[in-house]
Parts: sequence; C-alpha cells; structure tokens
Amino acid sequence: MPLGALAMCGALLTACAGAGGSGGGSDAHSINVLMVNNPQMADLQKLTADNFTKETGIKVNFTVLPENDVRDKITQDFSSQAGQYDVATISNYETPIYAKNGWLAPLTSYAKKDTAFAQSDILPAMQESLTASGQIYAEPFYGESSFLMYRKDVFKEKGLTMPAAPTWQQVADLAAKADGAESGMKGICLRGLPGWGEVMAPLTTVVNTMGGTWFDKDWKAQVDRPAFTKATKFYVDLVRKHGEAGAPQSGFAECLNNMTQGKVAMWYDATSAAGSLESSESPVAGKIGYAPAPVDQTKSSGWLYTWAWGLQKASKNQDDAWKFISWASSKKYEELVGEKLGWSKVPAGKRTSTYENPKYIAAASSFAEATANALKAADPQNPGVQPRPAPGIQFVGIPEFTDLGTQVSQQISSAIAGKTSVDDALKAGQELAEKVAAKYADK
Repeated sequence: MPLGALAMCGALLTACAGAGGSGGGSDAHSINVLMVNNPQMADLQKLTADNFTKETGIKVNFTVLPENDVRDKITQDFSSQAGQYDVATISNYETPIYAKNGWLAPLTSYAKKDTAFAQSDILPAMQESLTASGQIYAEPFYGESSFLMYRKDVFKEKGLTMPAAPTWQQVADLAAKADGAESGMKGICLRGLPGWGEVMAPLTTVVNTMGGTWFDKDWKAQVDRPAFTKATKFYVDLVRKHGEAGAPQSGFAECLNNMTQGKVAMWYDATSAAGSLESSESPVAGKIGYAPAPVDQTKSSGWLYTWAWGLQKASKNQDDAWKFISWASSKKYEELVGEKLGWSKVPAGKRTSTYENPKYIAAASSFAEATANALKAADPQNPGVQPRPAPGIQFVGIPEFTDLGTQVSQQISSAIAGKTSVDDALKAGQELAEKVAAKYADK
C-alpha cells in the first residue's frame, strides 16, 4: 500500500567498530534492505541511523519502491538467491510460499535466543501466518485487517448515521447521500488500481461476504459465477457512481491522500491507515469514525495482512540482518516511534503488549479497539460461506495467485474505467482461473 516515491538509499552512518556481527577490529557491518514505500517504512528510515546504527554499528542501505514494483524486485532477487538484499518486506501471502521454495532463512533459533525480542508477545494470528512447517520465517513489522473509515463531522452535518455493523448496501446508500456533501467531495474511496494487492484486496473481501470465491473446495474456478459477478458489479458500480476521481489509478496511497485532503466522505481499506489519518500533521485528525468491514452474508469480512521482514537464505550477513529485524519488529521500536513521532504512528497490529500500552491506547483511542476487533475476527481459513481449497481472505494462498490476481485486476480496473464490462472482465478472468485450477484439481 504505497505512499509515493520515497526511495532513499543508504547514506546512513556506521559506527561502533566490531559491533553487530562476528569478528572485531574495525570491520564495517552493513546490510541491504528492500522494502515497500508505506508511511511506516518512511518513519523507519528516519529513525534507523540515529538509533539502530548508532547502537549496533550496522549500516542499513535501504531501497524503497511502490508495492507492485517492490514485489517484482523481491521475487526476482529471492527466487534467484542472488543475495543482493539481505532483508525484504514480504507478507503473509509470500512467506509460506518462499519458505517452501527454500528462499528464506528460518528465524526460529534467532527468536529463541533473543529473549528480549519476546516472540510470545506476537499476536497468534500473525505468528501463525508467518510460520511454515513449524519454523518461523518472517517477523511482522505491522499487521492489519480492514475497516470502514468515515467523516463523523460530515455525517453529522448531513444527518447520516453509520450503523454499528454496516452492510455493503447500507454503505452504498450512505455514499450516495454523502456524495457532494462538501465541494469536490465524493461519497467513498475504493481502490481501482491494478494489482493483486491493490484493487483485488478489498474487492475479494466483498466477493467473500457476498457468497463468492475464486475456487470452490474442488478447485473449480468461480470467477464468472453469479456470486462473484454480483459482488464485482456492486463494487464497480459503487466506485463509478460515488467513488473518487481517477479511481482506475487509485490504490492505497491515493485513497489515503483523498481521505486526508477531504475529497471523500468514506474509505474502506486497511486498518493501518488510521495511524496516518490521526497523526498530528493530518488535517482530518479527530474527525474520522471507524466501523467494521461491511458485510452481506458473513458476520465479518475484514482481511488479515502483515508486512513482515524476511531474511534471504543466500544472505552472507544473517546475524546482522537478524539484529535489524528484531529491532524493527520490537516493542522497543514501537516505543521509539511513540516518543519521537507520536503514539498514533506506532506500527501496530502485531504485538499483544501494544494494546496494553496506556500511551498507545490514549493516542489511538479512536481506532485501537476497532483494529484489535478486526484482527481477532479475521479468519483466513474460513473467510466466506463455503469451504476453500487454500487459505487466504483477500488472496488465495497459492503461488499462481500473483499472476492470476494481477491479470484479473487489470480487467477489473478496465471495467472501472468504463473500457470493458464486468461480464467481459470476469469471462476473461474465469479462463485464467481455470488454467490455474487445472494444476490443482487432480492433486
């Protein structure tokens, strides 16, 4: 979920000769980190040199790219085991796949030895999603589910009430009424940018709750079936009628900007967005309300996702890499962010202790409980109304989904742009899904 081109590559200081790795003397230690350009990662860059590097002597060279680009680069480097990057931001989608392919170094032994890291403090759902064959293969930087964000002041002025547990039809009705509430304001922001982790993330949660699925339990593709079609038409119609300007090019970053700048009255997206909306520099801080992810046929529909740190198996700097990972994922780092940048900007959603910290709760009072509830309600094994052949809420946990989801997303984005119909988009998607299904049907 990107926030603009923030690439800043590694002019960070190195100090403390001999610290941060094996050996002594004046050997310099450095690692290369490839990560997505989200706000939380931008904060990490600001804090690394004066804190991590100063304490350990390990220089960190950052390469930062938008989400779609960083995924491609990580896959290329890790799949070839080129070793150019020691650490990269990967998600709970990639982790089990990369682990199975032998691209990641297991972190279990590091976590056991590093008692200060407190592995037991990691939320169970997060730890489980980053574990494969009994081994931990990534540590979370922050975790998220999804919920609905809305302008409380605008709703009050228009006499609108957000239900405690909204349905998607209620959201559509509210979007129509909030459209034009202020000059240039649209009713809702929904991602339309191509990418399996962009438009397909929120859309797939709508598909799930409206009774659809990518594949049934027997690996029969369902992309052009009635439930998937109904959900997609609903989503496309809603964003075309009452969504943000430039919707086909809008991803997480663009919707965050639209919400921050008062261009939309509602936004359905990642819970991690709340920290930016409520930060001291945000013009809408204190004006946002938070409601559960909208539903239709299911009790909940929020996704489960984490940006986590994976260590490339080919890395020659694994000890130093673990020191960075354990610092960036630590309770200590959360406290650093809170003290230096503000408690609402803490990369939350990964540790139990975060939601027991009175300073964080005070700063994040408007969204902390809503986030915690969303994370607890997320069920990757059973996100819809029927059994699934693979885990995942906003994705299907198979390697082929990267390509499948991306190609289908391009069709959906085209439908949002009015260049094709939903029926034609899903017909093309069904053909692609059937090819994937054929690989699994007889297994």
